[in-house]
Amino acid sequence: MNSPDSKPFFNSEETDPSASRHPFDQLTPDFILDAIDHHGFQTDGRILTLNSYENRVYQIGIEDQQPIIAKFYRPQRWSKAQIQEEHDFCFELEAVELPVVPPLKDPDGQSLFEYDGFYLALFERKGGHAPELDNLDNLFTLGRFLGRIHAVAKARSFKFRPQLNPQTFGQERIKFVIEEAIPFQLKTAYQSLVADVLNWIDILWQQAGEFEFIRTHGDCHPGNILWRDENPHFVDFDDARSAPAIQDLWMLLSGDKTNRITQLSEVLEGYQEFCDFNLRELCLIEALRALRMINHTAWIAERWSDPAFPKAFPQFDSINYWEQHILDLRAQFAEMQEAPLKLY
Repeated sequence: MNSPDSKPFFNSEETDPSASRHPFDQLTPDFILDAIDHHGFQTDGRILTLNSYENRVYQIGIEDQQPIIAKFYRPQRWSKAQIQEEHDFCFELEAVELPVVPPLKDPDGQSLFEYDGFYLALFERKGGHAPELDNLDNLFTLGRFLGRIHAVAKARSFKFRPQLNPQTFGQERIKFVIEEAIPFQLKTAYQSLVADVLNWIDILWQQAGEFEFIRTHGDCHPGNILWRDENPHFVDFDDARSAPAIQDLWMLLSGDKTNRITQLSEVLEGYQEFCDFNLRELCLIEALRALRMINHTAWIAERWSDPAFPKAFPQFDSINYWEQHILDLRAQFAEMQEAPLKLY
């Protein structure tokens, strides 16, 4: 932590003059309920705030009906066209009876609503728990459903959603961190390390050769998968973007290399029942993990003016956080130089 006589090295009010007033401050209970009522629902006054930082998500009580989920999108993050592509992708998947949770439509078929400067979407409430990834049968099942999702995803491309690549998730993300967030005494070490990491990511990207960028969930970690009735239900396509197919698979793997190979074999056995997989993409796993680490830190730095972020990540504004982040990146740099996973 910072010493008692020193100020935080990263002061949101210095980097963002509007830090004391964030757009989400407008989301008072009355505002939220009025927004839902405005779009044809009769709320009963019950609001439960759900765990979400990028957007604001609430469970809303509805008169004589089951509660619904309301998502207020972060202003200025996605354009209307980009959000609509997220919705349309979900509707395509729903149309072939895949277990996703798409937005609700109004009688006119609209799923994206606007209210006083906010885009918002409404969803059916679904229960469930994170899948047990140490169960190989579960991994096989997840692979089968992801194979079906990707078979649909390959049928067309995103027009407005960005691509996940070393430039968008690496080079473009570190500029703000270096200029505004990293403590001065660690800046040189961080810049040198990140340059090495990004250079090696480029090498792995080249080693993968030609591969297809497809529509992906983009953030397919266990927290975005609800397990119920012995099947997964995929939620929160907010980070959907064009990416190599492996982006939706690698976050299901954990443990040592032997365990990850076993897990990957199960996932791909199920996946390839419905969709071909380019095995050359396996060398991208650790590159994508490194990009996620870089992107996550940049995300917190860029969102620091949002009052929810200092509360959720209190260690971020400390030397300890950055020292650990550098150590983690060094370890990941070494991991990237190891031979990629190979199936038995």
